[in-house]
Amino acid sequence: MIWWWIRRTLYLSLGRNLTRKRVVPITTVATVTAAAVIASKKFDSENSGQDKQSKEVMADNSTPSVCKYSKMWGFSNPFENWREPNLMTVVKWKTKYTNETNLPEDKKILDEKLPVLTPSFKPNAHNDVCVTWIGHATTLVQMDGVNILTDPVFSDTAGPSICGTVVGDKRYRPPACKVGDLPDIHAVVISHSHYDHLDSQSVHDLHERFKENIHWFVPKNLKSWFTGCGCRKENVHEMDWWEEKDMPGHPGVKLAFTPAQHWSARNIVLDKNKTLWGSWCVIGPKHRFHFAGDTGYCEAFKQIGEKYGPFDLAAIPIGAYLPRPIMEPQHVDPAQAVLIHQDVQAKKSVGIHWGTFALAYEYYLQPPQDLKKALEEKQISEEEFFVLKHGESRNVSTEDGQSKL
Repeated sequence: MIWWWIRRTLYLSLGRNLTRKRVVPITTVATVTAAAVIASKKFDSENSGQDKQSKEVMADNSTPSVCKYSKMWGFSNPFENWREPNLMTVVKWKTKYTNETNLPEDKKILDEKLPVLTPSFKPNAHNDVCVTWIGHATTLVQMDGVNILTDPVFSDTAGPSICGTVVGDKRYRPPACKVGDLPDIHAVVISHSHYDHLDSQSVHDLHERFKENIHWFVPKNLKSWFTGCGCRKENVHEMDWWEEKDMPGHPGVKLAFTPAQHWSARNIVLDKNKTLWGSWCVIGPKHRFHFAGDTGYCEAFKQIGEKYGPFDLAAIPIGAYLPRPIMEPQHVDPAQAVLIHQDVQAKKSVGIHWGTFALAYEYYLQPPQDLKKALEEKQISEEEFFVLKHGESRNVSTEDGQSKL
């Protein structure tokens, strides 16, 4: 109840004053901050018992990770290195560390450093895997006759709508295409509910274009959000960790929802961690694809590799990782991305979750630079774990073979 009151107070005080362009009284902020410390300690105390049991289970990699759920706190990560972000985390982040993003104000420099290409989509892919990076965590993966879209965000701003105006993180590189430019989309996989991964306008536009032909694979407790956006109930497939479902209309293709170390929220006042988060495995008759989503590093990726690997392709986040004391529980750095590449037994990987939104404090071109260093240390080639320009596609050549589930 205390945490609910804090969220409500913070939302009302900040939201109302933001829309009226007024300054929030420092006493309100101080009161809420102090209460947040008490609530976070209360949360840690009340959850230590159930987390201890979960973490003991995680010591054995052969036992699948399980995400606990309570009506009061929602879902909670079972992983040893998880730390729940709270208001004090944000205060520490914004007051102690320096933002070194250094985004150029000159669009010409951005066009030169991070060019956005016009995609050339294949009509279908049966004998190989083709990936196109549209931006951030949005990719189009074509394999075994199926076109899969990951975390589609085509809007200019990732954030909530307040009094008709979307506020939040504005992208500094546009999406490589519009929804109307896409080929037929058979499946969309959603990693979690954060605005830079789940965009209501993009969902609406995709539904309007593809209607009953598009299927939505979403984390547990998100189905009602999608049906509220107009998506057909029978086309929304809500899943828990380690749950598997056949791809409708595509025999031999299965999707499995798998763990990740993260959290969720659309409205921090009302729904923090009320919906699940995770990663995805797409298993076809010839090929396999892993979408790591948005995640900190955890033991679950070894479990995923053991159960579903090897993968022909993995899409792994490499950005939004500094400062490490703040970001490490929820965002891998490039070195940890390479560990995920190895853990899931990916033959090829593409780096995502960078070069689009300024979500953290690293230099805006640092993720691929740090990835290159991490690959050199592990003696892995840049052909094996690569980055793409916005709108660029790459065919991943693989050996023909039967994929087993």
